[in-house]
Amino acid sequence: MQKKLSFLSEKMDIDRDLIFLLIIGGLYSLGLFLSNTFVNVYLWKQAGDYITIAVYNLAIYLFQPITFILAGKTAKKIDRIIVLRLGVIFLSVFFMSVLIIGEKAATYNFILGSLLGIGYGFYWLAFDVLTFEITEPDTRDFFNGFLGVLQSFGGMVGPLIAGFIIAKMSDNTGYTTIFTISFILFICAVACSFFLKRRQAEGSFQFKKILRERHHNKNWNRILYAHIFQGLREGIFLFVITIWVFLVTKSEFALGMFNLLLSGLSLVFYFIATKFIKPARRKLAILIGAAMLYFSLYIILFQISYTKLLIYAIIIGIAYPIISVPYVSLTYDVIGKARDAKDLRVEYIVVREFFVNIGRVISISIFLLTVINFSSELAIPILLMIFGSGHLFIYLFVKNIYLTSSPEKEIMIKDRITDEKNR
Repeated sequence: MQKKLSFLSEKMDIDRDLIFLLIIGGLYSLGLFLSNTFVNVYLWKQAGDYITIAVYNLAIYLFQPITFILAGKTAKKIDRIIVLRLGVIFLSVFFMSVLIIGEKAATYNFILGSLLGIGYGFYWLAFDVLTFEITEPDTRDFFNGFLGVLQSFGGMVGPLIAGFIIAKMSDNTGYTTIFTISFILFICAVACSFFLKRRQAEGSFQFKKILRERHHNKNWNRILYAHIFQGLREGIFLFVITIWVFLVTKSEFALGMFNLLLSGLSLVFYFIATKFIKPARRKLAILIGAAMLYFSLYIILFQISYTKLLIYAIIIGIAYPIISVPYVSLTYDVIGKARDAKDLRVEYIVVREFFVNIGRVISISIFLLTVINFSSELAIPILLMIFGSGHLFIYLFVKNIYLTSSPEKEIMIKDRITDEKNR
């Protein structure tokens, strides 16, 4: 497998930890896409209203940033691999809880969302920090691109298999089956984490210092504002489109086909993006992807059908990789060039995620207030038009980010660590 990865990455030096981190990311994605796509539908079938779904998602994004801060403090005291395992364990507990609660899941929507948010917080803090430490400037685009391929594969296969299982089985047996499979996949991810080298950070957790750093570092300030607008779009789009597909088709299998098309194209374009979007083209790629993402919305906004939803899936399946690969890499490069990044890399990751979730909480809160007071049929298209522009605003911020040297020659954290050791 290492030889294969080396070939795909133009024979870069890829170490064992990078491979296992990709495997963990792949197992996580498959487990999550297999079931999480259908949790919103599962809750909708029980409650039949947007408020229940929105509260569930709001709980996720309220507890995720809180857990990120807690996970950040923990990561500065104990092995970050343990933090990663905590995340996967909480995700496993979430799916076990859904299995146990069963047909009363909609009643416990806030609690379930909280469990998922806690799992996300621990998992993504550890995963992002490990990504930052394990990848080098010359392997970063490859890692993000190949991880995107694995995520797309999970998003392609998971929902299709889940939709098929649900459609073939009676009552809620299908849901029970897919939630059980997800639980097993997360256990496998925990097992893989034992193959990663132990990684510990020293020093105190300085969240406020890195929060204030945005006043002194323009690039850091701009990337944080970009992440707020990323969150504004993601907050409601993550569940509204899923519900729309189900309402139009009344079929979990059709929802699986929608995700198959979306993720299948993403799979192909993550490969393409990894190969052709070089550091010099990152900002242009983000602009092109953002424009495709926003204007594709108007295909389904005023007159919706399953055919139009599939066309929408095709366009966003192409657009997401074009944005994601350069945007994530640029974010890590900004952090790598920031002050005290070697010692405070955990804090930088926590603050970044904190700002993403600010955007998500704002958009879902506004969504809740709007659907409570106005007709959802009239209000939701307007909200999608407003928040759907989030990625265009990302470009407005990242276009003014300038690093002091070419990305290929940037001295990142591990280079600094090596220099210090050599002294």
